[in-house]
Amino acid sequence: MTMLKWFGIIFFCSLLSPSQEVLSGLSCAVSPGAMQNVLSDAIIQNGLLQQHLQGLVLPNIVGDGGLLNSPTSITGLHLVKCQLPRLSVVLLPGIGVQLTIAAKLELSGNCLVGLLSNLIDILVDVNITANIKCTNFESGTVQVVIEDCLCILGAIKIKILSGLLSLSVNDIVLNQLKATLPGLLCPVVDIVINLVNIQLMGTLNAVIPVGTAGTIHYQLASLPFTSGLFLGLDLDGAVKQVGGSIIPHDSSASALPPLLDKLLVLGLRQSFLNAVLSLLIQIPPQTFTCTPEVFSGASRLQEAITTLVPAGCSTCRGTSPLSIKLTLSGNPLILLEENKATVELSVMIQVFIQHLDGPILNLLLLKADLGLNAQVSIAGSRLVLGLSLG
Repeated sequence: MTMLKWFGIIFFCSLLSPSQEVLSGLSCAVSPGAMQNVLSDAIIQNGLLQQHLQGLVLPNIVGDGGLLNSPTSITGLHLVKCQLPRLSVVLLPGIGVQLTIAAKLELSGNCLVGLLSNLIDILVDVNITANIKCTNFESGTVQVVIEDCLCILGAIKIKILSGLLSLSVNDIVLNQLKATLPGLLCPVVDIVINLVNIQLMGTLNAVIPVGTAGTIHYQLASLPFTSGLFLGLDLDGAVKQVGGSIIPHDSSASALPPLLDKLLVLGLRQSFLNAVLSLLIQIPPQTFTCTPEVFSGASRLQEAITTLVPAGCSTCRGTSPLSIKLTLSGNPLILLEENKATVELSVMIQVFIQHLDGPILNLLLLKADLGLNAQVSIAGSRLVLGLSLG
């Protein structure tokens, strides 16, 4: 029995804040490894960083050459490729996340040394570190802010077509790149992170249909928070019936188990699952006619009833078959225990006789509580609940 597609909601990993309040019963804890995987896919594997670095153009580099060297001018310097980008994530308790991007930038331009013109290629190692947190929570959305962006340059390799390269050109290029690259790269990272935040926020504000019975609308309930071990997220889930009426559920705080070797732990409160089950399990009344083929004891039961009914009750006699009607009574309830889940259903069992074009004679009306074993699993990115009689 498919309940709802939950695992889209984990892609939120750029959202951080110092808040420690738990406002909702739907809680999630995400490890740094899971955050790193998600951000790496969104920023690097999908080409978002390369796309926004592609148009990077650096200012002209001009050096007077000093007394012993010819004047140098490098123009049209632009990014050709961002090679071997790597991303890492470190959680900063009470602050947010520290995102580090390491890459080799391949630059190309025109170099004029004295009267000699050449093409110049520059390969420079860069390490960009930015502290990210979120703020301004409102109606399930947050604003991402980058603080303390730091760009450090590593090894620089310079190659010109003629192969003639003076030490002064190395120094000129190195000094100019140190002065200009941080001011160019940090704004690009800021743009990329905000685009990723918009994409990820879309997974935190979604309406999931539950068959034709209703919907589940979930969104961020408060500012996320970080510890040294995980990012915590609280969600507010509204379970709505067709027509818009909300099924209430308890949304008080619930503790999550430790991550240990898990990348993600998602906690759903029992009361929230009960609200969802009330949409999922809507069984219409079922009527069964107890013919001998269906119910082997029907004939004997009917003979016994015919014998026992008062002699003066003409409507009670006859050969009309028994019928059994099952009707769901009240909402189903799920009980969560350690390594065990049980769904309780209350049903009304009605045993009756109905003559052709005649009244219904109720013989038995019984309320029964059924306990169903629930097997919980994940299949196709969905939480699946399989029910069987205990």
